[in-house]
Amino acid sequence: MAGTGARLLSSDDPASLDEAVRTLRLGGLVAFPTDTVYGLGAAVTDAPAIARIYRAKGRSEEKAISVLLSDLVQMRGIARRPSASAMKLARRFWPGPLTVIVRRNPSLTQELSHTDTVGLRIPDHPVALALLKAGGPLAVTSANRSGGRSPRTAQEVLEAIGDQIDLILDGGTTPGGVPSTVVDCTSNPVKVLREGPIPAVEIFELLARRP
Repeated sequence: MAGTGARLLSSDDPASLDEAVRTLRLGGLVAFPTDTVYGLGAAVTDAPAIARIYRAKGRSEEKAISVLLSDLVQMRGIARRPSASAMKLARRFWPGPLTVIVRRNPSLTQELSHTDTVGLRIPDHPVALALLKAGGPLAVTSANRSGGRSPRTAQEVLEAIGDQIDLILDGGTTPGGVPSTVVDCTSNPVKVLREGPIPAVEIFELLARRP
C-alpha cells in the first residue's frame, strides 16, 4: 500500500477501527493515539511496512522500533524468555508509559531490530488497546519526523508526515505528551535508557523489593 496522503478518521466511529485494521493488513501505516503521544504503526510481521516507517520518519535504520501489545498474552510470540525483572516491571506498570527491552523472538523481521532485543509496551489508551486487540501486536514509534516534536494531536501528525502514511485515527489530544520510560531488562542490573513519565527511582525501588 503506497502512501498517497493519510485519511483522517474519527476513532468515535466503530467503522474506523475496522478500516484501520484492514489498512494494516494490506501493508499500510496507521497513526493512532496512545497514553503518551500519537504512534505510527505497522503490522509486526510485515517487513516492507516496517521499512516504510523508517522512510516516513526519516529515521536511521540503526534505531530499533518498539512493539505495542494489547495484553501479556501477545508477548509470547515477541519476547524470548523475558527476565524476572522485565515481568515484574510489566505487571506493575502495564498498561502504562513503560517500555521494557527484552530478548526478541529470532523469527521476527530484522527491519524491526537489527539486534537480538526489542522494546515492548502496553499503552493505557482505549483507542490504542482496541486497535492492538483487533489487529495484533504492532511495530510502533512516534508519529513524527525524526528529531521533531512528538505529536499529541491528529492534526500534528497530518502536518508532519501525513503525505507519507495511509490513515490517522483521530482520538483527540493524547493525555501524556511525554515518551515512555525505557528500561533495558537484558542487563543485570537493569538500565534506565530514557526517563519518561515513570521516574527511574520508582523502577529501582520496585526491583529492590522482595517478591
